[in-house]
Amino acid sequence: MKWLANSEVVTKTRIPAHGQILRVSLLASQDTSPSDPKQDCSDGLCGLIKRPSDLYEVLAFHLDRVLGLNRSLPAVARKFNSPLLPYKYTNGAARPIIWWVPDIQHLDDANNDQNSFAVGWLQYQSLLQQRCGMADSSAALGIAPCLSVLHTEWAKLALFDFLLQVHDRLDRYCCGFQPDPAEPCMEEMLHDKCRNPAELVLVHILIQGSEPSRLVFIDNAGRPHHPEAKLNFRLLEGIDGFPETAVSVLKSGCLENMLLKSLYMDQEFWESQGGYQGLRHLLQVINRRGQILLQYIQEHNLTIFKDSSL
Repeated sequence: MKWLANSEVVTKTRIPAHGQILRVSLLASQDTSPSDPKQDCSDGLCGLIKRPSDLYEVLAFHLDRVLGLNRSLPAVARKFNSPLLPYKYTNGAARPIIWWVPDIQHLDDANNDQNSFAVGWLQYQSLLQQRCGMADSSAALGIAPCLSVLHTEWAKLALFDFLLQVHDRLDRYCCGFQPDPAEPCMEEMLHDKCRNPAELVLVHILIQGSEPSRLVFIDNAGRPHHPEAKLNFRLLEGIDGFPETAVSVLKSGCLENMLLKSLYMDQEFWESQGGYQGLRHLLQVINRRGQILLQYIQEHNLTIFKDSSL
């Protein structure tokens, strides 16, 4: 986090088809040698600078760590002043910078490069039923319908996405709630596809080459202001249990204080949100969603599984 927040920007690269995101390489400590962007990123010395409106990715990173999920990438808020960057990046507004992981796997398809797998909603529901890679299941990882991803990873993803109301991954079509006309899923006419589940696909389903059984969570800003009356329970569909550590944090009544303590480490984010007073309502909303999730777990008699070393 300190490296992302303080290191000097030494090169920048535009990301194709993502015009408002810059990939930058950052100076490694005590390093004064000329910079090679490709080598820097291969060495883990790069980050993605995103839009000011994506600042809640920082909140998502801290939530991920507080819950013990450890699946999202380090993210900090930062104000940039590098002469290498366009003016809109240096105008005094805080932006999130997220660590660029060198070995995330991307499909070769240019229209589907934000996935490690091409997986549809029906296949997803099928692999959830198979309990891929678990001791009580004969369904082996990597053999259809299973991917290389362990069954319990999907529960971690569903819990995380429900608390943040991240719809893009599991329900980019807004099938799980009635969207407003201004929603991207309405403007892009995606919502109409809800009538045909065979057409629905998942996005941002990513893994690292070094750990193919674990998911990596990206684009996690979510919807902190999404109304409680429209919470998307479709994100939880097919999930048969949740991780013990995360559930125990939700039950403890300490989530808000744990998040406050964690977020205070990122002073740029803290100040950009108006400090404690500004963050208080936001964290209350997440805590309330956690209580609703606990009620859902109880009503559906879902299991709580031990966190593995994965």
